[in-house]
Amino acid sequence: MLKKRELHECQYLHSLMMDPAVSPYVRYACQSQEEFMFLTRQLIAEEEQGTVISRTIFNETGTSIGTIDLYHIINDTGFLATWIGAPYFGQGYSQRAKSVFLTELFLEHDVQTVFMKIRKQNVRSRKAVEKLPYVNLSNDLYPEVTQAINAKQPIYDLYHVERSAFLESHMALHHILAT
Repeated sequence: MLKKRELHECQYLHSLMMDPAVSPYVRYACQSQEEFMFLTRQLIAEEEQGTVISRTIFNETGTSIGTIDLYHIINDTGFLATWIGAPYFGQGYSQRAKSVFLTELFLEHDVQTVFMKIRKQNVRSRKAVEKLPYVNLSNDLYPEVTQAINAKQPIYDLYHVERSAFLESHMALHHILAT
C-alpha cells in the first residue's frame, strides 16, 4: 500500500495531481512533469536528511494513486499531507494509507505527534479525517500552531494524532478482530 518515492512514478502521479478535484488541495502543486520530478528528487534527498518522510500510495494492482508525506519534522512532531487521485476517491485508500503510514511513523521513526491542517472548504478531507477514531480537532488545544498555519487568514482547521492514542486505537481494533 505504501513504498518509498521513486522517480519512475512521477509521470502518472503528476497526471492524477493535475485533476481539478485534486490540484487545489495538493501541498506540492507542480505545473509540469519536470517540476514534479525535481520536487520528488528533492523530497528523496530531504528524507535522507531526516526532515521529510514521503511515500507513494498504491492500490491492489500496484498502480500509484497518490502520496503521503510527513514534513516539517521538528522535536518528534510533523505535519501530514495526503492526496489521492480522483479515480480512486471513496474507496478507502486514504484511510488505509494513513493507518499504515502512522504505524510506520510511530513505531519506526519515534514520532510522537502528527498534525494535519485541512482547508475549511475541503469537506471531503475533513469528513474523511473525522471518521478516524484517533484524530482530534485541535484548533483550541494547540492555539500557537493554529495561529501559525493561519497567519495570513483563517483557512485551515488543525487536527492531530498522538502516538499513544493511535497505538491504543490500533490495539483495540486488533483485539476485536482477533476475537
